[in-house]
Amino acid sequence: MDSEIRPVEADRPRPARRPGMGAVPGPGGTAFRVWAPHATRVAVAGDFNGWSETQDPLAPEGQGYWSAEVAGAGPGARYCYVIDHAGQRFSRRDPYARQLDHSNGPSVIVDPHAFAWGEDERFRAPPWHELVIYEMHVGTFNDVPGGAPGDLTAAIGRLAHVADLGANAVQIMPLQEFPGDFSWGYNPASAFAIESRYGGYDAIKAFVKAAHALGLAVIIDVVYNHLGPDDLILWQFDGWHEPGKGGIYFYNDWRSRTPWTESGRPDYGRGEVRQYLRDSALYWLEELHADGLRWDMTLYIRTVDGNEADPGQTLPDGWSLMQWINREIDARYPWKISIAEDLQDNPWLTVAAEDGGAAFDAQWAANFVHPVRRTLIAARDEDRSMAALRDAILGRYGGTALTRVLYTESHDEVANGKARLPSEIAPDDPGGWFARKRSTLGAALVLTAPGIPMLFQGQEFLEDEWFRDVDPLDWSKTRRFAGILALYRDLIRLRRNWNDRSRGLTGQGVNVFHLNDRDKVLAFHRWDRGGPGDDVVVVLNCANRAWDAYRIGLPRGGGWQVVLNSDGSGYSPDFGDHPGHPTTAEAEPRDGLGFSGTIGFGPYTCLVLTQRA
Repeated sequence: MDSEIRPVEADRPRPARRPGMGAVPGPGGTAFRVWAPHATRVAVAGDFNGWSETQDPLAPEGQGYWSAEVAGAGPGARYCYVIDHAGQRFSRRDPYARQLDHSNGPSVIVDPHAFAWGEDERFRAPPWHELVIYEMHVGTFNDVPGGAPGDLTAAIGRLAHVADLGANAVQIMPLQEFPGDFSWGYNPASAFAIESRYGGYDAIKAFVKAAHALGLAVIIDVVYNHLGPDDLILWQFDGWHEPGKGGIYFYNDWRSRTPWTESGRPDYGRGEVRQYLRDSALYWLEELHADGLRWDMTLYIRTVDGNEADPGQTLPDGWSLMQWINREIDARYPWKISIAEDLQDNPWLTVAAEDGGAAFDAQWAANFVHPVRRTLIAARDEDRSMAALRDAILGRYGGTALTRVLYTESHDEVANGKARLPSEIAPDDPGGWFARKRSTLGAALVLTAPGIPMLFQGQEFLEDEWFRDVDPLDWSKTRRFAGILALYRDLIRLRRNWNDRSRGLTGQGVNVFHLNDRDKVLAFHRWDRGGPGDDVVVVLNCANRAWDAYRIGLPRGGGWQVVLNSDGSGYSPDFGDHPGHPTTAEAEPRDGLGFSGTIGFGPYTCLVLTQRA
């Protein structure tokens, strides 16, 4: 609470010798360092000094920084900064705090070296051409009894499911401390503190270690396009601010406005703010051992209102911030991935910084998810566009397909007025035949098209309705839809070439060679180096009609085996088990290829064909 300034001690404090921002514990005490350029005096109060506002003042270091070493302050102690400005006194939490009691509670000192990582230092994420991402929300992933949201410890208990499914990376929705117990996480009170309801600082380390032990990389969703709006640590931090604006960490003019807050956009042009965001990004990768970052809505880091066509709305400082952080990551950890959610299909997001790009490794592919969902949701077969699917498969940003993250469900696509794909397909029967058939066609596209595939939690067992932070996953559906789960598992194993028969699905090569918009059949060829064990042909029947002898082109002569038929009754008892029989490619040119063969397939079915090495 603000109050009148009381007399202070005359002793002049000395700056801390120990480097680092925030609370840095060491032998005998803790060094505290904070940026407060408009403060006339700064002190630290906490458990270690009876919450005295005067006992432990910080010394000015220049450039607006204050620091001191406080004996007796150690890990576990709660604290805050006491800042004097313009005749008022403010209690402020630490912008660099790794842990808070709660979103509006005091900061807590933690020891970053206390956790026993063991062999985790040796873990390396899978190469990107083998990556299969599973997006999850801690609060709903594995619920805990009593109506509280799930936490990181509970989530560890379900990681074996993800590993058994075949995914090899989990992408966690934001973990930064947020107000209350339930949230998507996109309203961060801090850029460092781990949500206390999820278990806090040690819990995320335990989660990462457990995930790595199962072969799962961990990608963290970070929010730098805005902060807050509620319980925000940085708000008017040292007392200075323009009327109604956020003070030193934020733009204090028209650029402060975002779709989520009126005054919550960080000042990307101010060196100390840039450093703060850069330190946050590296914190996840270094101190917490994460394997990558997914940046929330970068469109609002590089523009004010999302209109990239208006030069007056662009934020060059936001663009250069992304370049700087991504260059830092590439220099230190070239195997760790940076993913942008921008959704404008702007290829410059994934161009190297030295060539003017923002230097992300990949971005969520709007040019895939929207046409694919539209095609699958259409009620009438005649309204499905095979040309739209072709373009979705062939789209890429720049010269590599691995710049696209492909999905049909994400937290955004299954909320905010939209639902899970089975519910969009058949709102009155999301577990029915049509919903199962067409939603799994979408899964087949995600896992066979070139790019980095991503699933959203529960998609693999036909979770329905829409995503809500108070609605946990229904794990009983893993039994009810065990066959659908098996289909996802089989698709992922093909995508990762587990049986050395489908290496082409990990490669860059793609040729959509057959497009029959009248009968709604599409076929494409995938390859890495080509040849038996590599070449893969994917056939999609997007109509409610079966075929016994359908001729398509094939890239090589000889025998082709069907290694996946999504119409198999093992995936669901009411699937037709229509034979997708093996075929021999004859020297009869078709579809621009030198060979062709006849195949069969059921309605709304995907076939995957390969040749034995």
